[in-house]
Amino acid sequence: MEKEVTTTVKVRFSDCDPIGHLNNVKYLDYMFNAREDHVETYYGFTYEEYTKKTGCTWITVQNEIAYLREVRYNHQVVISSKTIEINERTAKVEILMKSPDEKTIHAVMWVTVIYFNMKTRRSETHPPEIIETFGKFFVDLEQKDFQARVKFLRSQNAKNS
Repeated sequence: MEKEVTTTVKVRFSDCDPIGHLNNVKYLDYMFNAREDHVETYYGFTYEEYTKKTGCTWITVQNEIAYLREVRYNHQVVISSKTIEINERTAKVEILMKSPDEKTIHAVMWVTVIYFNMKTRRSETHPPEIIETFGKFFVDLEQKDFQARVKFLRSQNAKNS
């Protein structure tokens, strides 16, 4: 089983700035939409279904993003996601936007979420089945902090250009 799941999308002209580059804010839309699709396709649920069933969801508490190479309109990109940290109450996901051959990393984002009960308005511990599901897609990165990861990915881009 693949631990890093992917989606291919086409960058739309309307999402770009006047010089034809993907607008910085739109990276977030593309990456979060891909992640939502990954959860549904590979994890087997939608956030809406899960919240209705359990009364709990995940709330984003931190985003870290680095733009490594520009993306131009009408180009296709591969967006991948994987769990890189799972704790009692929180999880961290890495989302990468890559070239179709996956040799160039256009952007990297780390999203930290907290498991949250909508009724009590408090965080809770992850249920064992969620830890198991997230664990199936867990990748233990060598780089443990965001800046080290960005530096590593930049060096990979330099090697591949």
